Amino acid sequence: MIRELTFSPAFGILITILAYQLGAFIKKKTESDFANPLLIALVLIIGFLKVFDIPYENYKLGGDGIHFMLSPLTVALGLMLYRQRETIRTYFLSLMIGITSGVLASFFSILLLSKLLKLPEDFLISLLPKSITTPMALSLSEILGGTGSLTVIMVILTGIGGAFMAPWVLKLLSGVNPIAVGVGIGTASHAVGTAKALEIGEKEGALSSAAIGLAGLITVVLVPLLYQIFG
Repeated sequence: MIRELTFSPAFGILITILAYQLGAFIKKKTESDFANPLLIALVLIIGFLKVFDIPYENYKLGGDGIHFMLSPLTVALGLMLYRQRETIRTYFLSLMIGITSGVLASFFSILLLSKLLKLPEDFLISLLPKSITTPMALSLSEILGGTGSLTVIMVILTGIGGAFMAPWVLKLLSGVNPIAVGVGIGTASHAVGTAKALEIGEKEGALSSAAIGLAGLITVVLVPLLYQIFG
């Protein structure tokens, strides 16, 4: 009976929403940094598919619908930048230097580690957009010839890792300027990290929100050029 229901696109959408809502509930109850809703949802969905022996292709019928909605979200980043226009205008130079530095650090660290570990070329390409938001990361990965599913996994893990590590890093580096905190979190760990930045402070959250869109734009422009030169 369950297997028959999985042939409907509604199945993938439904269990994705339910898994995330359960993750959000656990996060709210435990208030633990380890209880990330995205990570919990990921584990629950994989576990459900495994237990009931449901092919990934069946889940993907609904997953493709969610994936389709990611494209309009890319355009919505423009609204985020517009809302933060005064912040961007005030701290424009600092933002551009910080975000560009973050993009370069991400690219060259991935490239170096991939070469040292002798990772396949498509694996390397799929890792390159890991620090930007999912819609832009998927588009860039597909343009460069990467694997979309791997890129999505790395984007999720990067966001979760950034959100988890940010408070610990700030404890080690006391007295960091809120602008630097927001730009660093937004550039390194996109929207998931920004949720944590908002918990840290209003200015940190605002700068992190601005950094998401700018980091995505800079990554989309720079990474293909850098890959052609150094890849």
